[in-house]
Amino acid sequence: MEKYKEFFKADRFAANAGIELVEVKSGYAKARMLVTEEHLNAGGVCQGGALFTLADLAFAAAANSHDQLTLSINANITFLRSVKEGYVYAEAVEVFNHHRIPFIEVRITDEAGDLIGVMTSSGYRKK
Repeated sequence: MEKYKEFFKADRFAANAGIELVEVKSGYAKARMLVTEEHLNAGGVCQGGALFTLADLAFAAAANSHDQLTLSINANITFLRSVKEGYVYAEAVEVFNHHRIPFIEVRITDEAGDLIGVMTSSGYRKK
């Protein structure tokens, strides 16, 4: 777990958004972010880009949990409800572990466990 936290410290954008890794194991990762006023959009709810960044970091940690550099090649996110404050969590599960192109689903939830959004993403494993 510590080697992944150390590796993803280099993801300065996610770090500046206040995102932290909570757990990483083979094909799985969990990250969280405390929604603050800085995350809110003009409508007073958490900006979609902040939630996407949270989900993307969880994706990256799960995809790279096999110790092979994996970069996202596509991502699709659906927002189901808004959130204004508190912690939000992203749990990434590798649905298909392909040696070159893995497929990962990320579920974003609030502190009560209510589903906020779902992201699916494929990656490309570099040699």
